[in-house]
Amino acid sequence: MKILLTGATGYIAKILLPVLLDNDHQVVCCVRDKNRFNIRKYNSDKISVIEVDFLDKKSLQNIPDDIDIAFYFIHSMSSQSGDFEDMESQCATNFKERIQNTNTKQVIYLSGIANEVKLSKHLSSRKNVESILTDSAFALTTLKAGIIVGSGSASFEIIRDLVEKLPIMITPRWLKTKCQPIAIRNVIEILNGVIGNIETYNKSYDIGGPDILSYKEMLLRFAKIRGLKRRIIIVPVMTPRISSYWLYFVTSTSYSLAKNLVNSMKVEVICKPNELIALLNISLIDYDTSIKRAFDKIEQNQVLSSWKDAQTSEIIQKGISKYIEVPVDGCFKDIRKKKVESREIALQKIWSIGGKTGWYYCNWLWEIRGFIDQMFGGVGMRRGRKSETDIFPGEALDFWRVLVASKDEKRLLLYAEMKLPGEAWLEFKIDEKDILIQTATFRPLGLLGRLYWYSVYPFHTIIFNGLINRISASGQGKL
Repeated sequence: MKILLTGATGYIAKILLPVLLDNDHQVVCCVRDKNRFNIRKYNSDKISVIEVDFLDKKSLQNIPDDIDIAFYFIHSMSSQSGDFEDMESQCATNFKERIQNTNTKQVIYLSGIANEVKLSKHLSSRKNVESILTDSAFALTTLKAGIIVGSGSASFEIIRDLVEKLPIMITPRWLKTKCQPIAIRNVIEILNGVIGNIETYNKSYDIGGPDILSYKEMLLRFAKIRGLKRRIIIVPVMTPRISSYWLYFVTSTSYSLAKNLVNSMKVEVICKPNELIALLNISLIDYDTSIKRAFDKIEQNQVLSSWKDAQTSEIIQKGISKYIEVPVDGCFKDIRKKKVESREIALQKIWSIGGKTGWYYCNWLWEIRGFIDQMFGGVGMRRGRKSETDIFPGEALDFWRVLVASKDEKRLLLYAEMKLPGEAWLEFKIDEKDILIQTATFRPLGLLGRLYWYSVYPFHTIIFNGLINRISASGQGKL
């Protein structure tokens, strides 16, 4: 079958894609920016990529007419600008109008469980999208999930942040809310199982695992699996705003996403009974096992997708191609050059920079900069990186976004996503003479931007000099 995969750079789609290819489907991946999609790693002639912005009707004409099945994985909950409800509604409307003029027989939509009358904005928006996609020329299969547990998922990473960072948690009362978590493996099995399954046409199913747990129980069971003793104290005085800030400062989520998550977590998400699991003959994985399997993936460095890479940012919205050309005019630059002792070791260090590895020199200064950024509402250093050894364009790396990662060119280009009075790039490149060229570029915004550059320049001198020395040396060095 020819399958349209929307949101192809998102968490679910990146895990589903290899399964579709293994099942010999021809997959057309919809992305907003081709530079964010690494098609080479799939090594398949059954995959193609098209650029589509679902808020732009004209771009939807790039979708081929001969599509058989379409997956709809578009959402804007983490958007930091505009009204995500209006954005999701417009995207769904544009998608429906275009898909109805193709050969598509079935659309598979992954939504959220909405079994209360009073819903959060997030769940209400998902329900509205389902209404828009219903009564169309194509058959709609809606799958509604709550908490999805898997390596790289938002739920898993937020729970891990809370449990591993806080021995004692003073928490809001929504931790008593019940939910029905489901393993990412089961979600992928279900998504794959309903493809072309006529019995699932024009039907909606809640999907969840075998356990019904409160968020508190989920945290404590996670801690037990990790061998950690944790105490949770629930207090009734935490407002949604305070709860959102609590999540924002302790976990790696943005404030806008934390706010939407808190509103959703106040609503019970328990599955209504249905026959889907029996129909597809799937064995559900319990919560404890799904946590253990997620850590197996992490330990084996096999995390295929991370929700942090899909977080909405201005860079992602505009497309990273708009930032790849580093400006020259009106910029401050810190350029350092040094011959590397070993090209292979230097390149390995560059490709491992950030995250758990750190920044090789005065790492504590990087941490302080990240803390300051977080205090002003920025992303801070909390996002880390998905893999300790591999990196691709579009991925998050601490408070940077990867623009170029080319081992052939021996070049890594990063763009700053921290709060700044201007724009910043950091580039590492090894030339044909084995000279490492490390360039920090800052384009200031007004007088404040210029004052900022001069105020941090002494620290840059220390950090960047130490950084290039450590990367160019053949030893591993100390942080």
